[in-house]
Amino acid sequence: MNKLEITKWLKETDASKLAELYEKANKIRFENVGDDVHLRGLIEISNCCCRTCGYCGISAINSKLTRYRMKREEIIECARKAVTLSYGTVVLQAGEDPGLDGKWIADIIREIKDKTPLAVTLSLGERSNEEFQLWKDAGADRYLLRFETSDETLFRKIHPPAPGQGYTNRIEILKTLKKIGYEAGSGVMIGIPGQTYETLANDILTFKELDLDMIGVGPYLPHPETPLGEEMSAGLKGENQVPNIEEMVYKVIALTRIAAPESNIPSTTALATINKATGRELGLNRGANIVMPNLTPVEYRKYYEIYPSKACIYETAEECHGCLSGRIASINRTVGKGTGSRNR
Repeated sequence: MNKLEITKWLKETDASKLAELYEKANKIRFENVGDDVHLRGLIEISNCCCRTCGYCGISAINSKLTRYRMKREEIIECARKAVTLSYGTVVLQAGEDPGLDGKWIADIIREIKDKTPLAVTLSLGERSNEEFQLWKDAGADRYLLRFETSDETLFRKIHPPAPGQGYTNRIEILKTLKKIGYEAGSGVMIGIPGQTYETLANDILTFKELDLDMIGVGPYLPHPETPLGEEMSAGLKGENQVPNIEEMVYKVIALTRIAAPESNIPSTTALATINKATGRELGLNRGANIVMPNLTPVEYRKYYEIYPSKACIYETAEECHGCLSGRIASINRTVGKGTGSRNR
């Protein structure tokens, strides 16, 4: 599909035509990644962040948030729990936190790799190339870094530079990660103020161009303690503004699957937040093949508030696992075994 065709689909509202799109995406998903749904255990190791991103609830500008950093022993215990729950991957996620020393992270990666069969995915924001290499040498398998938008003007609006730095190019960082040897993942939010249909179509084409191993797309959910949250409360403007509605998320999942047939695509927690009853299942039936159960200790989860009212923040790891396993079985899909790396 070209940009014009993708844009047309993004604007499509006819239910019968969209049903055909979802059927096609689901067929391509089955042909390329099968019926397995891989569970990747999320450990939110810190909600400290030096950035002032306009959309994010854990931004440095949110003075109302209680901050935390997990201890090394707590992170390792979460990884052990992932093994007992038969997960193949843990995802160490944090804000862009200078307090997470590169060598300290490397030691944790080594311990997880030495003591478990888990794949280790990192999602720690923009770091130095030296740290990326250090973590890869320690055994990290994947790195997730959302480029958020292919529109440079919009990116600069929502992603002010880190203190003492200039604007960065996340697409170039993703290329560097791939050169180092990581499986690279990225993604965008859907419906952020200023996002047009043409920009979103270009984002999907950028997924394909980058040949990403994992692509996460979910709705933009405004946080009241952010500049974009305030802008959102005034109402989205312009007929070319992408709405942050559930149906748009399914369209983007489906179009992403068609554009990148072999990539791993999660049915996200954000999607489950706007439709707690069936959001994850519908995402899985429209092209997705990954879910990310939360392993973060319950006492920390409520503080990792990128957006409000996040699904599953009071469930234990065991409860989350049982719920997701049941949801996967309810749509006649199977829980995947192993690390779920993309076939190449």
